[in-house]
Amino acid sequence: MSPTTPTTFKGLVDFIIGIISIIIPALFSFLFIYFVWKIIDSWIIHAGDEVKLEEGKRYVTTAVIIFVLMISAWGIVVMIRSSIFG
Repeated sequence: MSPTTPTTFKGLVDFIIGIISIIIPALFSFLFIYFVWKIIDSWIIHAGDEVKLEEGKRYVTTAVIIFVLMISAWGIVVMIRSSIFG
C-alpha cells in the first residue's frame, strides 16, 4: 500500500476532507471569477440593454445564494471534522 492510502476510518475521513479542502476553494475561485465577469458583461459592456441588466441581476442573486450555500457547506464540514476528530 502507498502511504496515502487510508487504513483507518479517521484516515479515510481525513483523505476525503483533504480532497474537499482542494475542491471548495477552487469552486469559490471559479464562482467569483464568473460573478465578476457577469457583472462586467451585464452592467458595463451592455449598460443600456435592459434585458442584459435584468439577466445580470438574476446572476448576481444566484451567485450570492450559491456563495452562502458554499460557505454553509464548508462550515458544516469544518464543524463535523473538529467535533469528530478534534
